[in-house]
Amino acid sequence: MLALGRIQRRAKQWGAARDSLGTAQAAFEQLGSPGWAELARAEHGRVAGRRPSAGGELTATERRVVELAAGGLSNKQIASTVVVTVHTIEVHLAHAYAKLGVRSRSQLAARLAADVPEPAATLAPASAKD
Repeated sequence: MLALGRIQRRAKQWGAARDSLGTAQAAFEQLGSPGWAELARAEHGRVAGRRPSAGGELTATERRVVELAAGGLSNKQIASTVVVTVHTIEVHLAHAYAKLGVRSRSQLAARLAADVPEPAATLAPASAKD
């Protein structure tokens, strides 16, 4: 079902791909195969033709591209990592920039840093000082 879903997604058969990948994910979870279930979940996240996310949130692919860009990789390096064309990376970045309201990679990195919650501060035991 995972392989079928991938083929359907690449053939732009969105509904069939969603069904196949959802079935594959459920089957892998039922079998106790979290790694395969995650692959099916990730592939399902790449299926186009879905409703726009609420509040202008980034898609899974946009989020990954943005994180790589903020990490200092060039568009060519990102394209190689994600295994798509440089043009596709440019499109994902353009969409992400618009959604996040930024205009440069430095603003992008700052925005991502601001969105990451800081680790909870450890509370030191109170000392009994008067």
